[in-house]
Amino acid sequence: MTFLPPDIDMGLLAAALAITLCAGVVKGMVGFAMPMIMISLLGSFLPPELALAALILPTLASNGVQALREGPSAAGRAVREFRVFLGVGLMALFVGAQMVALLPARTVLMLIGGPILVFAVLQLAGWRPRPAPGHRTRIEVIIGAIAGFTGGMSGVWGPPTVMLLTALDTPKAAQMRIQGVIYGLGAVALTVAHVGSGVLTPQTAVFSALMIVPALAGMRLGFALSDRFDQTTFRRATLAVLLVAALNLLRRAWGM
Repeated sequence: MTFLPPDIDMGLLAAALAITLCAGVVKGMVGFAMPMIMISLLGSFLPPELALAALILPTLASNGVQALREGPSAAGRAVREFRVFLGVGLMALFVGAQMVALLPARTVLMLIGGPILVFAVLQLAGWRPRPAPGHRTRIEVIIGAIAGFTGGMSGVWGPPTVMLLTALDTPKAAQMRIQGVIYGLGAVALTVAHVGSGVLTPQTAVFSALMIVPALAGMRLGFALSDRFDQTTFRRATLAVLLVAALNLLRRAWGM
């Protein structure tokens, strides 16, 4: 298979397709976690740069579907509402993408996983913070910078974003739409950034493109399951995925 990177054989390709399908199901259910699942599991048997490249195009396609599920006008409203978060996050993403080889991966994973773990545990235990309206812009700037920087380095910007949306008690339908818009714009920036960084090459782009079909098929199943959730169930499912994500990030950090 000369059109694929030399590290990929049929067995590894089949495993990558299966992982992407599962990641798509989870994303369809709660709106995020596809890059996190893919980078975690693919990274267990592929080089880090190849695992990162694999998630770029399916992330781009799946977030486009999610953002536009309720139409372009709804997506436009989400952009206007979270314009501060998006602007700061996109700038930070480009900075993070150029630092992939500079900061220790262990440090990055611990900085992401630690705060997410604390937040998810406290939320599941019943803690419900209510940011004062006057502080929302400051919170969006801080979390946007964190989400963008870590997203540029690892392809994972979902957990900090979900922290913000959960803290703001965003309704299920709006949260799914807003996540699609935020991650979709981030995915465009990630694609451009990693063309420049050398992670996305013609061969790795072919490998990444092959992941689009299972990603969208999994999302379709996940949407069907999510439509059966009420707001409380959706929120708890989201926090449960956040908790698992944080534990996995910390596991990877300590294993390095």
